[in-house]
Amino acid sequence: MSENKELYIDFETYERASEPHKREKASAWRTAIGLQDVDGLRVSDYLKETAVKHIEGDITIDDVRDQLHTYYLSKTAHDQNDQDTEEADKVAANITKLLNENSFSLKASEYLSIHRHVFEGVFKHAGDIRTYDISKKEWVLQGDTVLYGRADDIMEALKYDINEERQFKYGGLSTDQIIEHIVDFTTMLWQNHPFREGNTRTTAVFMIKYLRSMGFNVNNDLFADNSWYFRNALVRANYRNPSKGIDVDKSFLVKFYRNLILSENNELKNRYMLIDPSSNPSSNPSSSSTSKPATHQVKEESSLLPDDEYVVRLINIIGTQKLSSKAMMELLGLKDRVSFKKTSLSPSIEQGYLTMLYPDKPNSPRQKYLLTTKGLMAYNELTNK
Repeated sequence: MSENKELYIDFETYERASEPHKREKASAWRTAIGLQDVDGLRVSDYLKETAVKHIEGDITIDDVRDQLHTYYLSKTAHDQNDQDTEEADKVAANITKLLNENSFSLKASEYLSIHRHVFEGVFKHAGDIRTYDISKKEWVLQGDTVLYGRADDIMEALKYDINEERQFKYGGLSTDQIIEHIVDFTTMLWQNHPFREGNTRTTAVFMIKYLRSMGFNVNNDLFADNSWYFRNALVRANYRNPSKGIDVDKSFLVKFYRNLILSENNELKNRYMLIDPSSNPSSNPSSSSTSKPATHQVKEESSLLPDDEYVVRLINIIGTQKLSSKAMMELLGLKDRVSFKKTSLSPSIEQGYLTMLYPDKPNSPRQKYLLTTKGLMAYNELTNK
């Protein structure tokens, strides 16, 4: 590796200064590597060096995976640390591949497929539903466990939760209501815990891809730097202990998603979630007597409205409708299709506010456009103002 590339091994330099395609790859790697912290795993220097080659365009992501396979086959001795590092390396590469792909389908089969691809070459049971009930001692719960879904009910529950989300309508909801709903969906999805291992990493990748499909750019520092917080927040959102006066507390996960979606700066500290069984629940800041998230005051810096007046105008005229480009131009009083596409339509799609009704058929004569969830949030903010 050249001296210049050696300086870039932290990936953050790529995200700040490199070409867009390198920034995207580096961001995916940072997120994928950061997610290993969920299970206390650390990637090797070899993985980081190989990842840089991928970011630079010297090798493909499949080359990275092949080289990792060869690298670990060539190691003559393996202890537990080697096994953990091998898992972290291979899973990070698999997650990076998934994050660099735009395909996504809001189905239970997609959730299973993500687990299978994330843990391909790591677990023999990758993608397989667990066949036994589980419990896990949680640090944040002082050794207690969340009540996870029953093994016999997993697939039915998973299909139900995801189908309910498919049918859910985001139109007309406030920003707070949308975020609280996303928190509820994530909480239910994770509580099913369909797999023997790797549930949180699978949920994180699933939600990143789902939120992307809704128009949000979530492949950023938050999952990379706060993956353990994300898991502990999921634990607290699914834990109740009536004998100690503790109910589910989703406020920690709300803070995470508000930072993620609204670019707020809520403090994310694991120690605030720690339950102290010897303390009075009413005076314990990590306990909650209500399942409702803490009330948040929406500040000006949390606005989702774009700075581009052309995009704002397009958001305003579409609202909750599905419109063809011709209909949008008529409502805007425009006649130049080329100019409309350049100044309004393309930027709205690129910034995640607008999507095609038939994305697989971009040139369909029946093509129409509608606001993404991000676009609806901006529209609701606009109409409220």
